[in-house]
Amino acid sequence: MLYILIPAYNRWEYTSKCLIALRNQKYKLFRTIVIDDGSTDETNSKLRTDFPEVILIQGNGNLWWTRSINLGVEMALKQCDASAVLTLNNDTIPEPDFIAQMINASKNKPDAILGAFEIDEQKKPIFGGGYINWKRARTVHLLDFLDRSDLHGLQRVNYFPGRGLYIPINIFRIIGLFDDKNFPQYAADYDFTHRAIRAGFEIFCNYDAKLVCFPKESGDFSQRANKSLCNYFNHLFGIKGGGNLIIFTRYAFRNCPKKYLPYFYINGIIRRIFGYLYDWIFKK
Repeated sequence: MLYILIPAYNRWEYTSKCLIALRNQKYKLFRTIVIDDGSTDETNSKLRTDFPEVILIQGNGNLWWTRSINLGVEMALKQCDASAVLTLNNDTIPEPDFIAQMINASKNKPDAILGAFEIDEQKKPIFGGGYINWKRARTVHLLDFLDRSDLHGLQRVNYFPGRGLYIPINIFRIIGLFDDKNFPQYAADYDFTHRAIRAGFEIFCNYDAKLVCFPKESGDFSQRANKSLCNYFNHLFGIKGGGNLIIFTRYAFRNCPKKYLPYFYINGIIRRIFGYLYDWIFKK
């Protein structure tokens, strides 16, 4: 049995669309767990009345993404029928055959982690996996060089974000949960997939499993789009800051090969400090 894990905090309009899309999936053998981290809108009450089939875990507002996901994983691990989990953001809409495509791909790669092919509302590709080039401190995105005719099947990658991530349950038993202590909101998914690779597991982007995403809804996008000294500080040090220097330091020292670490780390710090300022000054 597949267990789908969805962290939520407010934004019921997005969560409801995601859950409706799950109801309309062609493949039905799954259970959905929503981890509501202390929402102050109608999320809690609407979940109980409109989606009684959903398992609800109630948080207190301090779980953030990683601990929310871990609570869902812990529940799945206790179920004797759990075969895999799928981490899904509440501001995503899976295509009707999304789960079916993940299940089909997992039959060919039963021990692999599979990531979703992200598209926007106009079906335009947004993200299709890639490689972190530690030596050059660069991320290579597959969509930058793959032909349209290649956007199907599985493409091997060396990291993946947690939006639509299919993970066989045994992987958690071998490498443990997401690290909610060091990466409470960002980078826990990247860190987890790196750990999985070091343990011998493969990671692929499944181009047949399409997931509609809304990248402008992220907390970091708002901080970068609305430039201010307060948002700059939160970008570098806030728990929702995509450029958080402390989180990046932990991530780099844990995952970057030692021989590439000095350049990777220094380059990353410079980009985080000055990238925001560059956009603020020159891209008004």
